[in-house]
This record gives sequence, C-alpha cells and structure tokens, in this order.
Amino acid sequence: MQKSKNNSNLIWFRNDLRTIDNAVLHESQKNGNPLIAVYCFNPLHFTIDKFGFNKTEKFRAKFLIESVRDLKRQLNNLNIDLLVFHQEPEAVFPELCKTYNVNSIFIQTEWTSEEIEVEHAVKSKLDSINWHKIYNQFLYHPEDLNFEITHTPQVFTNFRKQLEKHVAIRPELQPKTYPESNRITNITKIPTLEDLGFDDFETHPHSAFPFKGGETEANKRLEDYFFNTKKLGFYKKTRNGLVGTDYSSKFSPWLANGCISAKTIYWQVKKFEKEFFKNQSTYWLIFELIWRDYFKYVSLRYGNQIFKLEGILQKDYDWSSNQTQIQNWINGETESEFVNANMIELKETGWMSNRGRQNVASYFAKALELDWRIGAAYFESLLIDYDVHSNYGNWMYVAGVGNDPRDRKFNVELQAERYDANRKFRSLWLQPTLF
Repeated sequence: MQKSKNNSNLIWFRNDLRTIDNAVLHESQKNGNPLIAVYCFNPLHFTIDKFGFNKTEKFRAKFLIESVRDLKRQLNNLNIDLLVFHQEPEAVFPELCKTYNVNSIFIQTEWTSEEIEVEHAVKSKLDSINWHKIYNQFLYHPEDLNFEITHTPQVFTNFRKQLEKHVAIRPELQPKTYPESNRITNITKIPTLEDLGFDDFETHPHSAFPFKGGETEANKRLEDYFFNTKKLGFYKKTRNGLVGTDYSSKFSPWLANGCISAKTIYWQVKKFEKEFFKNQSTYWLIFELIWRDYFKYVSLRYGNQIFKLEGILQKDYDWSSNQTQIQNWINGETESEFVNANMIELKETGWMSNRGRQNVASYFAKALELDWRIGAAYFESLLIDYDVHSNYGNWMYVAGVGNDPRDRKFNVELQAERYDANRKFRSLWLQPTLF
C-alpha cells in the first residue's frame, strides 16, 4: 500500500452498503479530498451471545459477504477502493489512518450499544481525527421531524399521522465519480464463509427468499417487483402470504444491510404511481416503510431500554427460560403445526414471513411465557433481514412490553385457518425434508 501525501477522507461502511442515496458517501465527497472506503468483518459479530446462539448465523453471513462484494464493485466504478478486513476495527484503523494520512472519518450514525462500543474502541486508538456522523437510514430525516425525538408518540398511528402529510421526504442523493488518481494499491480480500467459520451451502429450494445480497440485486428486485410484473399494485392483498417469492416485496434484507435506502424505494413508488396507477397497495408499501422508521425512532428515544426484559413499558411479567420449551420452539416441535412450519422455514432458510413472525413470537412470549429476549436473540442470529430496531421493537410489541397498548395475543390456530386454509404452507415445511 502506498502512502498518501494529501489529507484523505475515510468512509467506514457498516449497515449502509450502497452507493446510491448514501448520505455518508455524499458528505465524504464534498471537499474533494482523496477518499478510501473500509469495511470490517468484526469477529465480535461471529461470537456466541449470552443465550448460546451465534450472533450471526450462516444465512446472514452469506448475504453480508455478497453485499460487501457488490459494494466493492460499485465503489470501484467510482474509482474508490474498498479495503476489507476480517479484524476488529480498533485493530485496523490506527495503521490505516497513518498510511493514508486520514484526517476525517465519515460514518453512519448508530445509537445502539454494541455499535457505540465499537466506535468508542476505535476513537480511543486515534488522535486528532475529525469524526462526521451522518443520519443515513431513515425515510423521514431526524432534522425534519415536527416533534422532538424524546416526544416520539407511544402509538404508531399517531407517529404516522404527525408525519406523512406534513413532512417532506428528501430527494435521493447521487454519488460522484473520482479521477483515476484516487485509486490505491488494494491487496485486501473479502472473507469467505469458511473464513467466518461456516461451511458453504446452497439456498433451500423452497426458500421464499432465494435472492443475493448487494445494491445491484436490490435494484434488480425493485425493477422486477414494481415495473416488470407490477406486483406492487397488489401488495396489500398479498402481503400476508406465506409461500413463494412474490407475496411481499422482500426488500427487508437489503434495507437491513443498507444495500438500498428507504428513500429510494419511496421515490420509486412515486414514480410507479405517476407512470401507472395509485392505489391502496402502492400506499401500503410506504406505510410499511413508516413502520420501519417508527421502530428506529422508538429505539432512539428509549436507548438500551429496548433490550431489557421489562421493555419500554417497564412491565413486570413472570417470564420463564425453560430450555425444553425453547428448544421445541426452535426445532418446530411445539403443539402448534403453524408455529412449527414457520420455525422450520426459518431454520432451513433464514427467512420467515411477517405473518409467521407475529405468530411464532406471540406463541413464544404469550402462550409459552418465555423470556422474549431469547426469541429476539434467536431471530437476530438467523434472520437474513435482521435489523436491531425492527427486531427488538417487534418483539417488545408482541410480548406486551413495547408499543402495543392493547397487549394482544395471537390465536395461532385461527391464524393458520385464515392464512393457510389450504395447508399449502404447513405441507411444504412439515413433510420430511429431502434437502
């Protein structure tokens, strides 16, 4: 690696693995300084958590590798090199900053505990660096809100109504291409699944999410779901489906890894409405993006309270941690066929429908009365679209310690009759697997 003579900017990628509509990239390019990009596969993310699960299982790991690989290609087209390390960021950054004469680091603003701890570890090893933290994962930008974050409404409907007709969505940002002179000698390698401790594997033939990670794949899916098939126009009718690739948009894994932004999806919905038609379904996709924002604002308001047993409502229930019941739930061996089918799908594919998630989480927390944080940690491990705010927000919600004032309990048998009347889903996952 050659030493840089000029002051350089460094963009540290985390859950923002894209070039289009990336506010961090946009800010890092403003002053025209040489720019390098860094991604670290932090070994911390591949350790065992306090409940005994891999923090990141093979499904998330594979999607992440694909996403970083594509990011490297996209940045390459802009003459920006992505340096990739399989090390703790605090071990990598001091030497990098010295070698490339970095005086400014640009990162997406994060606020949950693990991300903040890693940031602090890096900052403690660096002197005289300017840090630029930029909000980059919202539909409604925090600076545009018409209320204080500390006054984020306790009920989603109030949050939505305060925003959707009163606050504008910012335009999409486009990256700039650098001259060839911005290139550096880059000998770093993206780790393989084996490097991260997993055997390679094929996607399950019945997976409802057979897609790959990365910005290119995210935009391909959007083009297909919106403009080629116009499935967007039926989204509200099909979104509670259980089988197949097209019952829902499937954007969540790309959103969770930042391969596409909520704003990009929003503006593409608006384009669809202008070119074709506007209906309840086109609105409902935006409605779901607002839900995603809501859980981010809830976690911004309440901080680490979202990880605590009593949740943001600080309600005291008598939770169990019965290992037999937990394992039966994980292995799809409960008394409910509907729960079992969903849990087997998750175990085999790293994916589960929204309808399935609501049911299995409610069954775990309300029927079995198990410590909901264990269920949330299992989801964190397995789900390709794991997003800290949505995961813990939804689990608190169904466990009765979050944003649901009604404290509901799902009747999983009635739900099965309603959403799997022909037993197609249960038959798919409860038959002896040949895979």
